[in-house]
Amino acid sequence: MKNETNRRLFIRHLGLATLGITMVPALATSCSPKSKENSTDMFFKISLAEWSLHKALFANELTNLDFPVVAKKDYGISAVEYVNQFFKDKVKDQSYLAELKQRCDDHGVTSLLIMCDGEGYLGDLDETKRKEAVENHKKWVEAAQFLGCHSIRVNAFGQGSEAEVAAAATDGLRLLSEFAIDFDINVIVENHGSYSSNGQWLTTVIAGTGMPNCGTLPDFGNFCLKRADGSEWGGECLEWYDRYKGVEEMMPFAKGVSAKSYDFDEAGNCVETDYDKMLRLVKASGYTGYIGIEYEGSKLSEPDGIRATKALLEKAGKTV
Repeated sequence: MKNETNRRLFIRHLGLATLGITMVPALATSCSPKSKENSTDMFFKISLAEWSLHKALFANELTNLDFPVVAKKDYGISAVEYVNQFFKDKVKDQSYLAELKQRCDDHGVTSLLIMCDGEGYLGDLDETKRKEAVENHKKWVEAAQFLGCHSIRVNAFGQGSEAEVAAAATDGLRLLSEFAIDFDINVIVENHGSYSSNGQWLTTVIAGTGMPNCGTLPDFGNFCLKRADGSEWGGECLEWYDRYKGVEEMMPFAKGVSAKSYDFDEAGNCVETDYDKMLRLVKASGYTGYIGIEYEGSKLSEPDGIRATKALLEKAGKTV
């Protein structure tokens, strides 16, 4: 009861309407809406992931509050995906969230999701730590609901065998999804390293939660299963999962898609990923929502990398 009271106080303080009963079909469709914004010659819309500008953000060349405005004015993109670390100290700051929402409203920008890291392992084998991770994510569910997002992106990490982590992650994700369903928020997992980059493993976990608001965020590039330093990301990759197989496996549960890019050839094609092939897989699943640009390369500047990825998505999207 205490958690429920706190939750409703938070919503009331943010000036939201009283929550009604959440209908399951709304959760299933809210993340891939068909609207007039859809191009007549592309089956999807384009969004911008904040991580594409992480260097500028870390250098304080722009802030999280600037991000939606920059997305619209500099790149002509009217939908954004936040990264929690760029406003982690503001997640419960009602004035800050209201200002961020107002900037989006003033510039016609839609907030889609918040990518959440550093809040504990939802697949921790220790039940106490796993439940603590669930609690840590709840504030992001509340913030996402206020900003108008459809999802928070989380990780399904844990230390143990595949079976052990799968069981723990299924439990952690179910608990968080049960909380998030009252907010009409999806809890989605990206292939982000270790077991989560195995499409079969991840979809088994998602299906095991039995929650309609628990899904995936297929990323075109994060398919490293094992790194030399044993980390989820960062170290030298020793074993890869087939990215096309992985995306195809994850798409039936997808509530968002992430177009990862690093380098481009002279023709403007992504060196690491065949975008034509990848978009055919996405389209075949029936997905019609947003595909988010997530440029992480170093050869091009962040602005040039974002523009190159957008141009490639538009080119490939018109031919598949």
